[in-house]
Amino acid sequence: MITWMQKHNKFLIWTIWIATIAFIASGPIFSGAGYGSSKAGNVAKVGNIEISQEKLNMVYTSIYSQYNEKMQGTLDEAKAKEMGLPQQAFQRLATQAKILNFAHDAGIITSNQEVLQRLEHLPIFQKDGAFNKEIYLAYLKAQRLKAKTFESTLKEELTIQKTMALLSVKGFPFEIEVIGAAMNVSDKLAYKVLTQNDVNFVAEDAKIKAFWEMQKERFMTPQMYAFSIVWTESKNAEVTESEIKDFFEENSYNYTNAEGKQLSFAEAKAQASNDLKLKKTKKTAQKAYIAFKKGKLTESEKITLAIGDKKLTAAIWDALKDKQVGDILKPKVVADMYATIKVENVVLPKVKSYEEAKADATLLYTQQARKEALLTLAEETVKNFDLSTATVSDFVKLEENVNLKPLNTQESLQFLQKLFTSSKEKGMISVMDKIVVYTIMEQKIAPIDENQTAFVKQTVNQLKRNTFESNLIKMLDKKYPTESYVGGLTN
Repeated sequence: MITWMQKHNKFLIWTIWIATIAFIASGPIFSGAGYGSSKAGNVAKVGNIEISQEKLNMVYTSIYSQYNEKMQGTLDEAKAKEMGLPQQAFQRLATQAKILNFAHDAGIITSNQEVLQRLEHLPIFQKDGAFNKEIYLAYLKAQRLKAKTFESTLKEELTIQKTMALLSVKGFPFEIEVIGAAMNVSDKLAYKVLTQNDVNFVAEDAKIKAFWEMQKERFMTPQMYAFSIVWTESKNAEVTESEIKDFFEENSYNYTNAEGKQLSFAEAKAQASNDLKLKKTKKTAQKAYIAFKKGKLTESEKITLAIGDKKLTAAIWDALKDKQVGDILKPKVVADMYATIKVENVVLPKVKSYEEAKADATLLYTQQARKEALLTLAEETVKNFDLSTATVSDFVKLEENVNLKPLNTQESLQFLQKLFTSSKEKGMISVMDKIVVYTIMEQKIAPIDENQTAFVKQTVNQLKRNTFESNLIKMLDKKYPTESYVGGLTN
């Protein structure tokens, strides 16, 4: 899913952050550290529209939270930067600003009444099916947002939606006919599925060592930290049922399931209770931090951990990366406790010896060598394809649920998707850890089924929309140039 999101990001430009508001409830703020200085609170200007740091924070937090959910909560700031999420957030805002410039020039506007109606229908701000102002205000407070900023953003979203709706063009009959015909092409195949088991391979120690020698830097010891930690427990903090319920209602937008649906009090009670206890314990943890810093309190434990160890949270590791020996980190939440952490020593990574790296080097070398050997075998099989030893399929179509043995259903679908977007009559296609060598024996085109008409129209409309949006952005890029006040936000 992450790969899909990155690959198709250019087609997600109209989906402004409000549409995925459930994701915004928890996530980091993009500080812009290391990206230069902003100008009067703005990071860039597109056409006549300024992009504020506050707005960039909103979009970055939304994108970060979406990726973090898809990655099962394992995303951290370092990985987010590596994946280019700050640049994605800025690119989305820049694209939206270009559309808003265009809308302004074209006289497309959104009234305050329309904004109010949209706001009142956002599920995350509703209680018992109706808009709840207290939930809305609590959300703004938690996100450190002004109502004016949030509602201005919502107005922009509606303007973008209006603009794109006015510019949308549906498929013509002849386009539907052409695409329908392409979708009804069926092929009869002769194919062979090659796997690692078809390759004769022995990992020789000399070759593994040569592989390690060429890329020693890939085999490093982890950076190690020696810590003194003061733990402040929250489990004994006293909370009443009514306190938990009040706390939950004030922060209900923080409690959602994997689909982003808000949890009921009964479903979220345990987590809300834990969060409330942590809130009540925060002052105690801060006092412990001060006492520890002054030398009046000894640590709860001394421990040495490799960077990224799951005993501490990703947020703590992110905060520690800029700390020096002797620095003390203010209390941070770990499960149901606060941790006040002092950095006692840092052991930097070093290149592992061959013996230390041998197991990892053997694994990587074997994977790479087997892939290369399998590819060589596939190329030879294409050149000398023997129909007598191949599997022959019935006529197959892309949208049919076909299982081309020995491939499973998912592998078969992936193979057919690549096959029907290829112009080659014979060749090879990689599928997961396998390679399918094929030749098309026969091809036919079936007439469009009446039941397919709606799907074909939808496909044509989507193709036209994607093409139109891509060309529109190219045109707007020239008409409304981007002036960035902050370095590093563009790829």
